[in-house]
Amino acid sequence: MNEYKVDDVRNVALVGHGAVGKTTVADLMLFQSGATSRLGSVDEGTSLLDTDEEEIDHRISIASTLVHFDYGGHHINLIDTPGYPDFIGQVSGALRAVETALILLNAGHGVEINALRVSKMAQEAGIARMIVLNKCDADNIDYETLLNSVRDTFGSQCIPINLPVGLGADFNAVYDLVKKTTASDSDVLGDPAETRQALIEAIIESNEALLERFFEGEEISPVELSRNIPKAMAAGTLIPVLFMSAKTGVGVAEFMDAMSNYTLCPQDIQRIEQTKDGRSVMLDPSPDQPFVAQVIKTRIDPFISKMSYLRVFSGKLNKDSSVVNVRTGKPVRINQLLDVQGGKQESVDEVSVGDIFAVAKVDDLKLGDTLAADANGDGLSLPEIKFPHPVVGLAVEPKSQNDQQKISGALHKIEEEDQTFHVIHDEETHEMVMQGMSELHLKIVQERLLHRDKVEVITHLPKVPYRETIMGSAEGSYRHKKQSGGAGQFAEVHLKVSAMPQDVNPEEYFTKDNFDHLRSFHYDPEMNFAFIDRISGGSIPNQFIPAVEKGVLEKMKQGVIAGCQVQNLICEVFFGKDHPVDSNETAFKIAGSKCFAELFAKSRPVLMEPIVKIEILIPEENVGDISSDLSSRRGRMEGMAVSPGGYEIIQARVPLAEIMTYARTLSSLTGGRGTYDIELSHYEMIPPNEQGKIIELLNNARE
Repeated sequence: MNEYKVDDVRNVALVGHGAVGKTTVADLMLFQSGATSRLGSVDEGTSLLDTDEEEIDHRISIASTLVHFDYGGHHINLIDTPGYPDFIGQVSGALRAVETALILLNAGHGVEINALRVSKMAQEAGIARMIVLNKCDADNIDYETLLNSVRDTFGSQCIPINLPVGLGADFNAVYDLVKKTTASDSDVLGDPAETRQALIEAIIESNEALLERFFEGEEISPVELSRNIPKAMAAGTLIPVLFMSAKTGVGVAEFMDAMSNYTLCPQDIQRIEQTKDGRSVMLDPSPDQPFVAQVIKTRIDPFISKMSYLRVFSGKLNKDSSVVNVRTGKPVRINQLLDVQGGKQESVDEVSVGDIFAVAKVDDLKLGDTLAADANGDGLSLPEIKFPHPVVGLAVEPKSQNDQQKISGALHKIEEEDQTFHVIHDEETHEMVMQGMSELHLKIVQERLLHRDKVEVITHLPKVPYRETIMGSAEGSYRHKKQSGGAGQFAEVHLKVSAMPQDVNPEEYFTKDNFDHLRSFHYDPEMNFAFIDRISGGSIPNQFIPAVEKGVLEKMKQGVIAGCQVQNLICEVFFGKDHPVDSNETAFKIAGSKCFAELFAKSRPVLMEPIVKIEILIPEENVGDISSDLSSRRGRMEGMAVSPGGYEIIQARVPLAEIMTYARTLSSLTGGRGTYDIELSHYEMIPPNEQGKIIELLNNARE
């Protein structure tokens, strides 16, 4: 597959906001490089990258797509990624596979929010960045304003390596600051001399020898500057900025030259592996080292089943070879290696460092898995790939009973492909809930279920998983007695229930000093519940104590006042009676359940609601509107932070029930320029004025 030396390979990802022209640019590069004989079009549904039915229908990229081409003596592996925040999970895997992120911006719109997010992701991934200002033929573009917004957002390291000759309808060429191509200074926007000086300083900052020569007054040649741009990008002293228009073709050749000559090769970035004992080891990106690769994408193809995309970070691999899945420790047989070009695959005999390839029908592979040669005896693995948390949920069920068996498998396939999509079988609300990044994300999932698996579904907002607990304590007894001709049932239990103190260490708290006659205790951290055995004198035989606990636990999971799981309490069994003939486990389980329910109702029961921690990224002019809206949702502001490019980050805690449809509100208040992330924080008591209404609604729903 790889006929090139490692230093001739370039792995790049096209990232940015939606509708900036990433897929159009990728189609154009394939055509200009001669990799394809026709120019694909997103608008006409003929793009060589957007090949899924949902992508063609919506005219947007939904999944990342791998293509490759040769240009300028280099082999370019290009991953085109979706631009809408709804599908940002696809960017995470792509950034792990590359050395350079090409951040496309719409020059007419400036810096949009997803560009800010993906740039931060690239920075955290430790890869180089290049800013490409597309659509420079758009109207009403001000050069200084545009460049200042780029620098304010991405940093002062953002320096043009070419300058536009005109903008809007007058955009007709670009002036190369490295090679100093011919152009009248009066036609070039910006200050060529000043910008070139800043560019030279950014390039030589990472090279001590060049820096010394520069300060001695020696001129640095264009060849030396070109050669050192990748080093400056790797060091973070330079983020090149380019101007172009994919529509008119102006600046496209210069962009492709820059991508070929300036983006990093696999040996320009040092990757870190982790040993089993947690040590970090530097990975040697050489074809002569043991094989190491990582799964960066999973795709369920309707024709060839599961496909796993891998990036090779070290060594070589031949087809019909065995490697080890470090996660499982088991050998994996790789019978076929696939070279991927958009929606097409072709078998190859070998892959090497820098290659991105696919394998089919290897079911045990998961996204993020490290594959290594047997020689990798330490079980070295690459760091896990981090994905954003899903923030929107919908309860889902098949429209037809005939699809009941198919729906779980169909959803699981999508879950394997998309790490920002989760399916939860909520035992508390008895619902299947699918979680994603937005309503659009979940809408696309439903379309995929219908197109690929022929499963039609019904969705609705999921129930809020409320919890029950108590504020006081009570003790009492319950006698279960039943006679029905033959052997009867008899059990009597005496229990005490009380609220669990905050921040309890079970081993230190549940001792004989705090509980008389304590024999044993069981603690459930998930429910924050302790069952304590304080029986003395054998008033309840030992064999029946587990049955009492089982009865209590079953009732806790069923709920008492509103059908919601109970948590945060202590239940003590301290006395009881049995019958030599009629007592059995069933009788004591029933007695435990009934006694617990009666005492719970006497212990000042309350309803608790889930509180989520929310972090919202918004333009600074929307802070007031968002703050007011959060207050109306019973939210509590906890902090604010300035983010680059005129954005603010708001941190707050809000009841989950209040933000079930928050994505719509945020989009409305910010004009689609806000994003947010949530995670469960804790449970707390619902305000008294809301308790009764919610309990009534929950009980009516159960009837």
